[in-house]
Amino acid sequence: MPLTVLSDGDVRALLHGLTKEDILDLQQSLADALHYYSTSTGDDANGCCSSYQPLRTALKRSDGQTTLFMPASSNDGLGVKIVTLSGPTAKKDDAASLSSFDGLSLSTQSTSSSTTAFDTPQDSIASSQSTTPKGSLTLLDKYGATRALVNAEEITAFRTALASTMLFKKRTNVHDVVVFGAGKQAYWHIRLALLLRGPEIHHLNIINRSFETAHNLIEKLYLPHKEPAVFPTINIPTAETTDLSRPKVQILTPGHTEYERLLKQTIRSSAVIFCTTPSLSPLFPASYLTNPEGRKKGRYIAAIGSYKPDMVELHPDILRQNVAPQHSHHHHRHARQGGAIIVDSLEACMKEAGEIIQAGLGGREIVEIGELLMLKRDAERRRQEAKGSDHELDNSGVELGQAKKAKGTNKEVDDAEKGLGEWLHRGNVIYKSVGLGLMDVVVGSGLVRLADERGFGTRVEEF
Repeated sequence: MPLTVLSDGDVRALLHGLTKEDILDLQQSLADALHYYSTSTGDDANGCCSSYQPLRTALKRSDGQTTLFMPASSNDGLGVKIVTLSGPTAKKDDAASLSSFDGLSLSTQSTSSSTTAFDTPQDSIASSQSTTPKGSLTLLDKYGATRALVNAEEITAFRTALASTMLFKKRTNVHDVVVFGAGKQAYWHIRLALLLRGPEIHHLNIINRSFETAHNLIEKLYLPHKEPAVFPTINIPTAETTDLSRPKVQILTPGHTEYERLLKQTIRSSAVIFCTTPSLSPLFPASYLTNPEGRKKGRYIAAIGSYKPDMVELHPDILRQNVAPQHSHHHHRHARQGGAIIVDSLEACMKEAGEIIQAGLGGREIVEIGELLMLKRDAERRRQEAKGSDHELDNSGVELGQAKKAKGTNKEVDDAEKGLGEWLHRGNVIYKSVGLGLMDVVVGSGLVRLADERGFGTRVEEF
């Protein structure tokens, strides 16, 4: 069997050539794997079963860097990703502002600094250090023969965003999207969001320590193969020359004189929040979302940037409120709470996710995303059954539903499914991910297949 080698350039070229249909196919393969991870047992002999997925090993060095070893098994083979991440450090505030790309034309406002509590950037990875995991993914077939060697820098962010946008894809309202961070994770969350639901996204708000980094991200979205222009020059294609949707873009950085007011306003108006920073403290006060005004609107929040017990992007009070029991005597109209936080892996998040740990959540307050995802065959069957009726199924791609058949009368089962659907589509949903080796192996295998079909990478015969 030949060995396929994909360099960082090969991976980026392949990923930027993916169509919406490619994304949906890769997402469905990942959804099937996560479904089996959460629902299969050792007796099922399913390669994606959690029993076959060892927890990752972290090697912490004296220079603050952490190397992660992430072995995994899938139904198609085995694999291991080895990546090194920079350690967190505090960084002083830099000159910053709020600017708006109105139809991607830019107008700059104040650049003065401010000193209120949440005007200063949170401790995280310094911008002088790369937050991108550096390393490789090795894939083997079912018999242990090496199938591929893939640079892991881009694929790590891509597979994380692929999972985060499964729930995003099904949200009723995605008009206002907020992204914390401007690295690769932010880039791929934005790109996939625009590919999947672009015409419905009216406002894209990027909140980041460095204005220049956020500006470069916007340019790379539309011109991924060119070096970004030096601000204030902006080289972004017109609507007639790009297939990627062009919402109104605003960049907000902590040096703005009204940062606290604008941050609160931006968070309150959001329908979707992607948190993609390795922060050591909450990115915004809990009260923005926990008081009656903040709870009126349903939001989808994906927190994927923190990966250690001492890292948090969301204040623990936000998670505690989201799992609190619902009461019928509220004096205010609140969006539906699910009573649970959705995670990629219960075991991993209970040990590694700072938000989960610091909120003191237990296993009964957490549900794995795999338990909420339909297998491809079940989704296709549901679509056939629902033809000609009023339903919330898409024409293709990942669908949501209960993995296990609920007990009770038909009416009780229907009410339970309607309640679940109402929460996932319109309620307050928080998704927390620390990453799984299974995700790398499944998505990596899919990309290697596409690379072979489309002529990307290098082949080593008789390896």
